[in-house]
Amino acid sequence: MCENKEYIEEVSELYEHYRFIADKGQSVLRVDKFLMLRLENASRNKIQNAAKAGNILVNNSAVKPNYKVKPDDVISVVMTYPPRETEIIPQDIPIDVLYEDNDIFVLNKSAGMVVHPGFANYSGTLLNALTFYFNKQSGDSTKPSQPLLVHRIDKNTTGVLLVAKTEIAQTILAKEFFDHTIDRKYVALVWGDFDEDEGTISGHIGRSLKDRKVMTVFPEGEYGKEAVTHYKVLRRLGYVTLVECRLETGRTHQIRAHMKYIKHPLFNDETYGGNIILKGTTFTKYKQFINNCFKILPRQALHAKSLGFEHPITKEKLHFETELPDDMKEVLKKWETYSSIK
Repeated sequence: MCENKEYIEEVSELYEHYRFIADKGQSVLRVDKFLMLRLENASRNKIQNAAKAGNILVNNSAVKPNYKVKPDDVISVVMTYPPRETEIIPQDIPIDVLYEDNDIFVLNKSAGMVVHPGFANYSGTLLNALTFYFNKQSGDSTKPSQPLLVHRIDKNTTGVLLVAKTEIAQTILAKEFFDHTIDRKYVALVWGDFDEDEGTISGHIGRSLKDRKVMTVFPEGEYGKEAVTHYKVLRRLGYVTLVECRLETGRTHQIRAHMKYIKHPLFNDETYGGNIILKGTTFTKYKQFINNCFKILPRQALHAKSLGFEHPITKEKLHFETELPDDMKEVLKKWETYSSIK
């Protein structure tokens, strides 16, 4: 019945990828019915939406729901995750809106905001805020609108975040993320200087075998999933460097784990060892300078600066840019002053 079933599951992208090979004795059957028999929690409507979005491929070609599966056909599908059972309680929390239409919503996420409810974070999340905002916009609390995530950024990372407002938009955007056609750029302040002005970091990323809360790079690919980060130096500030990171893939903590792997942890990233003095002098004044910077920026110095993608419905090319948040700007000014007089 099913020779191979493959999952792609990550915190950044909220989708699953399945791959099936039809048996040699497979009777002729519509592809939507074929998938309904094999996918848990997949409604007919969800499979129909996947087909509309071009997310159901047979032998590498997109097909309609009525395609008849034949023996040895290779069927692959990208599906969005089913909605979580956790009830999202609307909460009036300020949101920095960058763009909105009937299908998508783009915002600039602030530091300290968890994207979705989970263990120890059942309220005060972005989904709580968006649910309130969508219901207020619709003016009909009896028909609550549900924000649909297509990617995430960490609690203490700021910047551009894209949300779908309809299931079909979410499904199409999931395919864009899966195909790596989304253009995402981050700005990070990291410890140390670089020999080159730009470079590429490759190495599978997966959960640490010692600590499940931390992601680790497995250079031989024995664990985890392929991850590629391209970086470019923006500003050299002596003991720290401002870099731009372009994601080719979107793994959990990808930039944070990759930068630690090449011995340039993000400034004040407690999880990955950037919250101690890694470069510089032993002078007391320098230690005080770093501690002051840590107080100004009490989080990892990472900002999702820009996001480019194709609108799921109109097919228009959209691009959004955001300024660095005030805490990163202030720390950069301090470093610029320090590096000019040391």
